[in-house]
Amino acid sequence: MTDATPASLAERVRDGEVRFHELEDHADANVAAAARRRLVAETADADVDVLGEYAFDAADAHGSNIENMIGAVQVPLGVAGPVSVDGGAFGGERYLPLATTEGALVASINRGCSVVNDAGGATARVTKSGMTRAPVFRVADVAEAEALVAWVRDNEESLREAAESTTSHGELLDVTPYVVGNNVFLRFRYDTKDAMGMNMATIATREACDVVEAETDAALVALSGNLCSDKKPAAINAVEGRGRSVTADVRVPREVVEERLHTTPEAVAEINTRKNLVGSAKAGGLGFNAHVANAVAAMFLATGQDEAQVVEGANAITTAEATPEGDLYCSVSLASLEVGTVGGGTKLPTQAAGLDVLGVRGGGDPAGSNGDALAEAIAVGALAGELSLLAALGSRHLSSAHADLGR
Repeated sequence: MTDATPASLAERVRDGEVRFHELEDHADANVAAAARRRLVAETADADVDVLGEYAFDAADAHGSNIENMIGAVQVPLGVAGPVSVDGGAFGGERYLPLATTEGALVASINRGCSVVNDAGGATARVTKSGMTRAPVFRVADVAEAEALVAWVRDNEESLREAAESTTSHGELLDVTPYVVGNNVFLRFRYDTKDAMGMNMATIATREACDVVEAETDAALVALSGNLCSDKKPAAINAVEGRGRSVTADVRVPREVVEERLHTTPEAVAEINTRKNLVGSAKAGGLGFNAHVANAVAAMFLATGQDEAQVVEGANAITTAEATPEGDLYCSVSLASLEVGTVGGGTKLPTQAAGLDVLGVRGGGDPAGSNGDALAEAIAVGALAGELSLLAALGSRHLSSAHADLGR
């Protein structure tokens, strides 16, 4: 490490003495980022100085969160609520942190939270948990595939021992085989506690794959065979779940629907059926909801989650019905919400602050409880957003709300 300046370090890159991606080997991370900004600005003929205004030490992000860092992009952060929640792990009244550039989104979720409070609060529960990794193996034919499936079922304990030798926190829950011709997929599912757990599951599964190859005739083709399924729309996640499967619901009295949302339970229920269920089915969609991705993405950004996993997080079904008493029952079930409160982006200061707003930063007691609480909080945010949007459609206020809020 030298006393290099951004200017001198950039000059060394131009002269070919230092590679662009190796600057942190020659200066501290903040100087390295500043040098890259100089080089990028020259190449792009752009003013990128604003990217150097960030509230964390670049050394905290370098390597674990980013490579070739030149700065940070700031996304406005708002809150909705506080909202009252009766959760299995998340309870009381809490603000929901939402990072977004979409005007009207926080206002809409905030309105939904207010209605939830007037209804007595929402209920939320995590109903299933397990991070998956599904390697694909090559076998000679279907007979060999059947033999591998039988071996896996007889030797799951050996696979568990190998997988769990790589982690002090993760637990292998089960291994489910799937056969397609001479391809065998083994879907490993882990309890990763408060970590989102993708890296944990990957490392553990690699160790188990060594046992499979040593003890059978199968050959590992790829550690991820896309049956996991990570960062892609997939029906298996909708049915079997991935990460945390979580549901939030609320029963809103008729008078609250009419006075606060300016519509009726029957109208909201019909819109949900014709739009979210029939419309989504006709479109071939996996998400039978109005805009769950909005709440998931905004809370992911605010709390340091892997933003690409919004793909699975928005794999949700919204239900709405008028009860026999004339009230509105509404629920949102997110099948594959992949979240954590330790590791990854959760350790960055601004994202850690978002977790602090929810009271779920770091490992929970018992282990896994903070991850469950975060999932329940996101589900309630999604529920509030669905209520508000469905009602806006029912009262025909959607376009005027966006116009009034600059969108």
